[in-house]
Amino acid sequence: MRKFNLQIVTPDGLLYEGEVESLLVRTADGDAEFLAGHIDYIAPLGTGRARIKIDGKDKFAAVSGGFVTVSQNYVKLVAITFEFAENIDLERALRAKERAIASLASSKDEKALDIARLKLSRAISRINVCELR
Repeated sequence: MRKFNLQIVTPDGLLYEGEVESLLVRTADGDAEFLAGHIDYIAPLGTGRARIKIDGKDKFAAVSGGFVTVSQNYVKLVAITFEFAENIDLERALRAKERAIASLASSKDEKALDIARLKLSRAISRINVCELR
């Protein structure tokens, strides 16, 4: 399978740079998969699972927010958070889910509810990615 260059960046810095066979990521409009030769593209990222195929093996991650661009066989993913499955602490993600559910149940303020929904979505994404390791 043909390869393309992928770079993954977060506010913490460069997380990955190298050749991959595919990238599947959740965008604001749904899942998008990128292969070598993909047309130029830009989209905002949603919260969900990412799958990168490297040398025929799948590597999973939880991603939230940011954007993805494709230009001339080069894909750049700039994410607010991006965590490879092996780096996710499942117990911490489960606790975060419980805290978010409690916040949803007790908050009356719309801004607090929005934040709790985002935290719940991120926690669920991290838990789901952990199940794929």
